[in-house]
Amino acid sequence: MKILDEFKAFAMKGNVIDMAVGIIIGAAFGKIVASFVSDILMPPIGLLVGGVNFTELQVVMKKATETTEAVTWNYGSFLQVTFDFLIVAFAIFFFVRAMNRARRKEEAAPAPPPAPSKEEVLLTEIRDLLKKD
Repeated sequence: MKILDEFKAFAMKGNVIDMAVGIIIGAAFGKIVASFVSDILMPPIGLLVGGVNFTELQVVMKKATETTEAVTWNYGSFLQVTFDFLIVAFAIFFFVRAMNRARRKEEAAPAPPPAPSKEEVLLTEIRDLLKKD
């Protein structure tokens, strides 16, 4: 029972739950970016370079025979994953940059002046009464 209690205490810590939410959102964001790259961004790029589908780019190192498959160097898949990574990296960079700017604006906002103490209020009232006379 002690191990289960320790695990429950660990799993219920705020940082672990925040991390789990971040991982889930990150996985969903990764799918969106992968779809954006493969379905939206890469077709026009492929069209510009002559209708090439990057994932199919490869170099045949050894041709297939009746008993063995071809040995290929699939550099197109590597290019596709690299494009995916760069787009995710830029998206995260701009998101973090926007968050940092928002945080700096909050920190730069001047704090409201502290409320005057009772003595200051009384002295102000006395000053105002003396000015009337």
